[in-house]
Parts: sequence; C-alpha cells; structure tokens
Amino acid sequence: MQKGKILVVDDDAAIRTVLGEALRREGHEVALAASAAEQALRLRDFAPDVMVTDVILPDADGLDMVPSIIEAHPGLPIIVISAQNTLSTAVRATEKGAFEYFPKPFDLNELCHAVKEALKRRSSAASNEADLDDDSGLPLVGRSAAMQDVYRTIARVVSNDLGVLILGESGTGKELVAKAIHDLGGRKAGPFIPVNMAAIPRELIEAELFGHERGAFTGASARVAGRFEQAAKGTLFLDEIGDMPMDAQTRLLRVLQSGEFTTVGGNRPIKANVRIIAATNKNLMERVEAGSFREDLYYRLNVIPISLPPLRQRQEDVALLARYFLGKAAAEGLPQKSLSASAIDHLIAHDWPGNVRELENLMRRLAILARDDVIGGDLILQFLSQSGAGDARPASSGSGPMALEASVTQHVSEYFSSFGSDLPPDGLYHRFAAIMERPLLLETMQRCNGNQIKAAKLLGLNRNTIRKKLSDHGIDAAHGRKRVA
Repeated sequence: MQKGKILVVDDDAAIRTVLGEALRREGHEVALAASAAEQALRLRDFAPDVMVTDVILPDADGLDMVPSIIEAHPGLPIIVISAQNTLSTAVRATEKGAFEYFPKPFDLNELCHAVKEALKRRSSAASNEADLDDDSGLPLVGRSAAMQDVYRTIARVVSNDLGVLILGESGTGKELVAKAIHDLGGRKAGPFIPVNMAAIPRELIEAELFGHERGAFTGASARVAGRFEQAAKGTLFLDEIGDMPMDAQTRLLRVLQSGEFTTVGGNRPIKANVRIIAATNKNLMERVEAGSFREDLYYRLNVIPISLPPLRQRQEDVALLARYFLGKAAAEGLPQKSLSASAIDHLIAHDWPGNVRELENLMRRLAILARDDVIGGDLILQFLSQSGAGDARPASSGSGPMALEASVTQHVSEYFSSFGSDLPPDGLYHRFAAIMERPLLLETMQRCNGNQIKAAKLLGLNRNTIRKKLSDHGIDAAHGRKRVA
C-alpha cells in the first residue's frame, strides 16, 4: 500500500486526533493544523502529498483557499470535510477543485480509503470559481447521509453532458434533482423543459417531443415546435420514462444515437442540442426483461444513475424539510407558523407514503388552517389522519359520466402539469379532440354493429359527418359489422 505525508486541518481537536491516529495506523506520516495560518506553515515545511481540511476554520473559509492552494501546490489532492452538509457545500467542494468531499460525521474507513485513492492518482481536479455561498435558491433540502450521496453525485455531473437517470418513488423530488443539475451546469443559461411521459396520450408523444408540420394529422393547422426544439442549448427532462411506448422509445434512441431528429410530417433533419435527463419510479431493468423497455435505450439513459431515497429512509431530514416548507409558505404570503417538539416527533414517526410531496402539502395546509402560531402534536395527528383524502386524485374507477369526467379531468390536469409554469403548444383543442374522437368512434361503431345511422344518432351527428370522421381517422366504414359465415 502506498504511504504518504498527510496534512489534517481542523479546528476541532478531537477530529484532528482521531483522524491523525487513523492515518498513522495506515502507515502515513501525519501533520496537524488548527487554523489557516498553521495550515500555511505546514504546507511550506511539511510539503504534504494529500491535505484533508475542514471548511470552517477560525481565520478563513477552507473552501475559498482550495484554488489558491492548488495553484501554489500543483497536483496536491485536497479532501474537504464539513459540518455544513448541504448541496451547495458539495457543489462548491467539487467546483473549487477538491479531490473528494465528506460531510460530518464521516465514515473513518471511507475517508482513509479516499486518502489512498488520492495518493494513487495525485492529480488536481479542474478548479472553478463559482460563488455558491449558501443554499438559497437551490431546491434540495436535507443533510442525511443518503442525501449527501445524492449531492456528491450531482456535483460530479454538472460539468458534463452525460446521461443521467434519476430513480425514486413518486414524490421524492426527481424533477428537483434534474433542475439542480441544469441550474448548476454549463447549460443553465438555456431552457429547462420537463416532460411527463405518463401524462401525454401515446398518440401524441412523438408530436410533443419532436414537433409536427402543418397538415401532419387532423387539426395540425400550423407547424409546432416539439420539446427537443424548445430545449435547444438547455436540458430536456423526461419524467416517468418507463411509461414511454415502444415505438417512441425507438425514435428517442435514434435521436440519442444520431444527434438529429425530424418533426412528425417533416423530412428536414434538425440538430438535437440538448442534455437528456430521465427519471422513473419504475424498475426499468424488470421492464427490459419483460420486453416493454428497450435495453439499448436503458443503457443510453443510465450512464449516471442517481437514486433518491424515500422520506422514510431519511428521517433526520423530516424536521428540516418541515420547517423549510413552512418558511416557504410564509414567503408566499401565508401565515408564519412553527412546530412544537411533539409535532416534530409525530412527523418523524410518520411513514410518509407520499414522500416529500406529501410533507410539503401537509405543511401548506397547516400554514393556512392551523389557528395557533405554534403547531402542536395533536393537530399533526389530526391532519395526518386526513392526509389520504386530502392528497387523493380524482377517482378514475367506477362507471358512468362522473367517472368518465373524473378520469379525463385527471389526464388533462397531468398533461398541463407536465409543462410546469409554461403552457402547452398552440392547437391543444384539436390535438385532444383528435385522439379522443378516434377511440370514441371505434367503440361506438363496434357497439352499433357497424350501423352508421345508429352510430350517428347515438353520437348526435348526421350521417355525412360521421362518414367523414371515419374517413379522416382511417376507420373502415364496416368496422364493428358482424360477419355472417
């Protein structure tokens, strides 16, 4: 095993001692420093092979010094440790040129292993003077060990365009991670375009992704740019990628391979200058094995996987998140509320089947409905018992007009939500009318045994109109007619 000279810089004497002894047991020569001033002396006199430094020192910010240290000591790997275990700290550590970042409390064996790796490679990371002093404006909150792994992975992918596949249950914040990668990366000046694949009717997916030309289908009265064009020089976030139909998967794979696409009804290749980030709450490998998801597309998307833990596996973040959401609600004009100790205990004990989204919704309801400024534990229990009904989607089961309307309403709502704060492309009525009209005509003709007069009466249309609509949708006029042997 390669041995080296290791400089440990931390104002906490206990950490200096424990880490120093662990490294000496590994056979390394160790020097200790409690401040930036002592660090400068050890760098000059001790000439370390690797430096381990805290962020907050009594006389300086350890991270702010990393670029100048790397410049003065080329090739010196610097491992950063910090009690400020937020996403911005992880990103700052990477962008300032740190070799590795560990949040406190850290695993001693992992840190010693990182020192070994640093000694092997002895190469400096690219430095970047990005100024990220705090987490203001960043969407991710959490200081648990599970979230630290997420932060470190994000920090490593923001500087490149590699494919990222975000995995996690519904409500864990997959779109927030994608947005953080975009906002912290080289494409932040470009647009961030989210697309919820589960909210788009399968007949519209290709037109939504790649756009369409005038006359490409019924109702296409003008050319409309698809999401790939809208996301030019930015990021295209494909949420719920596991719900993409196979034919659209094939088209997406072709675009990823060639870097070009054509609109529906068009023949002119268009350059796809976008970064693709995908997400799913499904097990894609199981879908690959079942034949419902292309294996080659899976590996194209899954270059860098990021697994988001469910909230029940990061209980230490619950109180932090709850206070954050109450503060966010207050900033939006809702009453300022705080949580009692018993309220926090009940929040931590809850299983959170809806994950972070459920917690945010609960805090927003409490901000509006809680009478007292301090929210007590009894009120938390009362609201949690009601949360199932409060978070329920419109029912899509059952029968009759109300069930049909609820189902359609849900799909329309999800479709609009997939655009975030933006609106869908123009011509929405005709696109929805076209895809809803075809299955209605098919089922009606089937139920009427192919009798166009009966079908026209049932639909409230005249015979000439229904005949034209059958023709427009490519439906055989004899569809549904019983055959006589």
